[in-house]
Amino acid sequence: MTKKRKRKIVPRVGMPMRDAVERGKIFSEVALGYEREHAVKEAKRCLQCKKDTCRKGCPVEVDCKKFINLVAQEQFEEAFRIIKDTNSLPAICGRVCPQENQCEGSCKLRPTGQPIAIGRLERYVADNFYARNSCEEETGFMECMLPDESLKVAAFGAGPSSLTLAGYLAARGIKVTVFEALHEPGGVLVYGIPEFRLPKSVVKREVESLKHLGVDFRCNFVGGMSVTIDELFSEGYKAVFIGVGAGLPRFMKLPGENLVGVYSANEYLTRVNLMHGYKFPEYDTPVPEGKRVIVVGGGNVAMDAARTAYRLGASKVTVVYRRTKGEMPVRREELEHALEEGIDLEILASPLSFSGDEHKNLNKVVLQRMELGEPDASGRRRPVPIEGDTFEMETDLAIIAVGTGANKVLTQTTPDLKLNKWGNIEADSLTGETSIANVFAGGDIVTGAATVVEAMGAGRIAAKEILRRLKPEAVQE
Repeated sequence: MTKKRKRKIVPRVGMPMRDAVERGKIFSEVALGYEREHAVKEAKRCLQCKKDTCRKGCPVEVDCKKFINLVAQEQFEEAFRIIKDTNSLPAICGRVCPQENQCEGSCKLRPTGQPIAIGRLERYVADNFYARNSCEEETGFMECMLPDESLKVAAFGAGPSSLTLAGYLAARGIKVTVFEALHEPGGVLVYGIPEFRLPKSVVKREVESLKHLGVDFRCNFVGGMSVTIDELFSEGYKAVFIGVGAGLPRFMKLPGENLVGVYSANEYLTRVNLMHGYKFPEYDTPVPEGKRVIVVGGGNVAMDAARTAYRLGASKVTVVYRRTKGEMPVRREELEHALEEGIDLEILASPLSFSGDEHKNLNKVVLQRMELGEPDASGRRRPVPIEGDTFEMETDLAIIAVGTGANKVLTQTTPDLKLNKWGNIEADSLTGETSIANVFAGGDIVTGAATVVEAMGAGRIAAKEILRRLKPEAVQE
């Protein structure tokens, strides 16, 4: 009897990175991206499994197996077309999606600790594809239908769900207008995610491509205030998509939260990212300076805020989280990068109050020690205060990153829109349609805060349904 030989696992190709000391002082992108030889070598590690579980792990079901095989054969243009078939924003997804929980989390090599680096390959293909026109940029093909001005669709919000919807419909001859409350399109991609994780040029390339495809962007339009859904229908729009995200910051309702020096992560990151506050006074939006900074929260937003504060000159930045390090919802990669750059963690702790000086400037936070109790509804062990165990920490800037909720500006002016108990819009999971006929919704305003690719998936579902109703002859799937 012959012994079954164990397959030797080739380690995955590492991502070239900017040096930790260097990057802690600048806002340039940390992950530098694969070179051609890296991409081909990594793609050749793929087992090309009979059952491609990686595809099922992707919220937009990119045919990972097929595009990776094409990369291995150095057929990059065809690989781009395969990705674009279901993913409208691959250069963005390749940078910010939590692949370890999605496609790479479903890779057959995951148990070895060396899953195929699908996100890095996706980024390489997207970054290195040079489209000959805007149609090819959006679809991978040279020809798209001309926009039919009689078939107008409006989208509120210019984040990932609306951008996906706009690209899908515009490429198939539907005229799309995107209304954005801020002065620049991109939503959370531009106001929330820092330059060192997602360069604004990547988002800008996508927006410019959509403009060339005939999509109109009207910035400084607040949905429900500047224009209502009823007014859009009366102007001849055939369908409306709501993709305004969940941008209302949550606070903890603790004593001292209104002191000077306590900010929501939303405001802090918006000042830096969208308003270019890190270039003050070249840009006229100042950013609060902090030397001893604490950030409350354990997700990606908390880590973005902490790493931003460090780059802006803080001498000490501490992330305070009420559970343990292993339970932090942040992407492992982002946590590792933060620790490499010098960010400290204070785990099993939670703020009790903030204190300030005679001028109401923050100077101290009182923290409660925690321990883990029984699992809660999320399955994670519940943090429980340890009675009498508190401690103080000096701080002059506190950033609260404990989540966001639905902004009510649009929903309050649209009374027929059915909401759930948290104020999120209820939408059909198969079509994206809301309680109002031909009004669709997707992304964080429906699900609460989720991932970029999940928002894109929702935009795509709504777009396909809108196309089916408005232009059934263009439906190919």
